[in-house]
Amino acid sequence: MNVTMDAAGRLVVPKQIRIEAGLRPAVPLEIRCRDGRIEIEPAARKVKRMMKGRVAVALPAETSEALAADKVRRVLRELRDSRE
Repeated sequence: MNVTMDAAGRLVVPKQIRIEAGLRPAVPLEIRCRDGRIEIEPAARKVKRMMKGRVAVALPAETSEALAADKVRRVLRELRDSRE
């Protein structure tokens, strides 16, 4: 699939590729050049390690607000629609 970069260096990642890669708006991305290829992937999430009893667990470093039920339903609907 061919895309063209504009004069400002921006390019549009086609929708199907964004879906397959799990890329969403406002998700931080890592971009690098390796062996002459450009690699783009979601940035690693920061986690903190905590002990729960005798087991170490990883928890998100930043807390996020709970999702409202209507937002969850809307996102699920969008995901289902995109698969059709």
